[in-house]
Amino acid sequence: MLNNIGLPGLLLIAVVVLVLFGRGKISSLMGEVGKGITSFKKGISEGSNELEQDSVTSAKDVTPETEKDKV
Repeated sequence: MLNNIGLPGLLLIAVVVLVLFGRGKISSLMGEVGKGITSFKKGISEGSNELEQDSVTSAKDVTPETEKDKV
């Protein structure tokens, strides 16, 4: 059903949304969407950095101490 919308259908939908919500609301909504995407990307990068730090700390030297090292 949605496969046959085409360009005229999309333009009609855009015009109807613009009329219903107005330019100001759509502009502010898109700004909020942009902020959300930015914070999502920031959270993803912080999460991957945290995982890298955890893997570095867990990969420390685990060789057993010898009698010579204990003294």
